[in-house]
Amino acid sequence: MKQLATITVIGRDKTGVVARVTNFLFEEKANIEALEEQVTRGQFSMTLQASWKKSSLDPEALRAGLARLAQQLGMEIKVRFTEYNRRQRFALLVTKETHCFDALMAAKLTADPVLVIGNHPDFAPLAKKFKLPFFPISWNDRAKAEAAALRLLEEYEIDFVVLARFMKILSPNFVWRYKNKIINIHPSLLPSFPGPQAYRQAYEQGVKIAGVTAHFVSMRLDEGPIIAQGSFQIRPHMTLREIVACGQKLEASVLVKAVKLYLGKRLDVYWGIVREV
Repeated sequence: MKQLATITVIGRDKTGVVARVTNFLFEEKANIEALEEQVTRGQFSMTLQASWKKSSLDPEALRAGLARLAQQLGMEIKVRFTEYNRRQRFALLVTKETHCFDALMAAKLTADPVLVIGNHPDFAPLAKKFKLPFFPISWNDRAKAEAAALRLLEEYEIDFVVLARFMKILSPNFVWRYKNKIINIHPSLLPSFPGPQAYRQAYEQGVKIAGVTAHFVSMRLDEGPIIAQGSFQIRPHMTLREIVACGQKLEASVLVKAVKLYLGKRLDVYWGIVREV
C-alpha cells in the first residue's frame, strides 16, 4: 500500500525552488507522480503529488523537514496526506441558491461532502438537514474571508472544492492552493457571457441557444479549463424568468456530471484544456 501526499509551494519567485523541493523529497524516498508549477506576476506556485511505501514514510519528519525548507526559501509549503484509494472529501461553497447543492446531495458520488461554507447564514438549515457542518463567512473583506475558508479546508482535510452557485470571486491566493481542484458552474456557454449576469445578457442579446459550463476555477474570471457543458433552446417569447428556470435545472445536472468526471479520474488538464483520458 502507498501513502500519498499533495504538496503546495507558494511565494515570491526565485531561482532553484523546484530543485530544492524535489531534491528534498528524493532524499525522503518519495516517488514524484505529478508536478505542475507556474509564475504569475512574480508569484510562484507549485502543486506536487508524491507517494511513498508506507514503511519508508515518517509523516512528522516530513512535515518538519518541509517546514525547515519553507523557512529557508521564505515560502509557504503545505502538505496534505491521503490514503491510497481513500474516498475523497469535498467542501461546498454556497451563497443562497440551493438547486446545485440539492443535486449534489441527491447524486450517488464516490466522494464524501464534509463541509459547507456560505457567505450568507440562510443555508444553515439545509446543511443541517444533511448533517453537514456549516460555517457562515462574511465576504466583505475577501482576504480575511479566504484565510478563514482556507483554514477550514485544511482542518477538514478537503481534497477538492465545489462552488455550488457560490457568487463570489476567488483570488489567485486561494486558487493557487487548489489548482484544478475547484469546480464551478457558470450560467452560459463559455467563453460567451462571463460574469454574474449571464442569463440577462443572453436574453438581451436575443441568442437562440443558451447553456451552462462546468469548469475548473483559474486565476482569470470564468476562463478556467472547461469540464462539461449543456445547452437549451430559447423559444420565442420566453421571459427572462423562464430562461433562468431552464438554466438552473441544467446547471444542477451539468455540475453533477463534472464532479463525476473528476472523481472518475478521467480528466487531464493540458495547456489549459481538459481532456478525457
